[in-house]
Amino acid sequence: MTPPRLVVTGTDTGIGKTVFAAGLTALLGACYWKPVQAGLDEETDSATVTRLAAVGEDRILAEAYRLRRPASPHHAAVAEGVSIAVEALVPPTTRRPLVIEGAGGVMVPLTSTVTFADVFADWRLPVVLCARTGLGTINHTLLSLEALRNRGVPMLGVAFVGDAEPVAARAIAEIGRVRILGRLPRLRPLTASSLQRSFASAFCAADFVSGV
Repeated sequence: MTPPRLVVTGTDTGIGKTVFAAGLTALLGACYWKPVQAGLDEETDSATVTRLAAVGEDRILAEAYRLRRPASPHHAAVAEGVSIAVEALVPPTTRRPLVIEGAGGVMVPLTSTVTFADVFADWRLPVVLCARTGLGTINHTLLSLEALRNRGVPMLGVAFVGDAEPVAARAIAEIGRVRILGRLPRLRPLTASSLQRSFASAFCAADFVSGV
């Protein structure tokens, strides 16, 4: 039997998606893959997951594309004279569960005509949508859910990152007809141990491996 593979995406950039992916990688004993990394001057997402999930480099799969400019992949690729071959972005098969992290929000473009949401539709893998809990999250989350569902992407559920906002969470669950998987609070300090303790108390591993 092939170990479960799932996608972590977000409603926007900078919402804590990579921290969530690190916590999920540790919780599931998974491997991690970031297909396209845009921005190399600071710690990359793969390096962040390595540190916060406290895993060996053998559990971090190499990116298909590494682009220096911290911009949307299609912009960074054009600036560097790189052509992203979307058809070559094929989720690898691993002996462990696999956590795949997209870049930014669901509609971030990979080329002038293809977004991450389009690629997720081709992959047909269960998707976890990360959402912040601040003002505007209802709108951003519902729009992201609509974009994914319009493409037939299988939705596993929504995971919140931030302070508790039960009214917003309830609205998203009811209007978006989606399962709420849990909420990861902002952690200070954010370390491998604090993340893994908090993640284990906020989420249930079985929710991520039981399918859609």
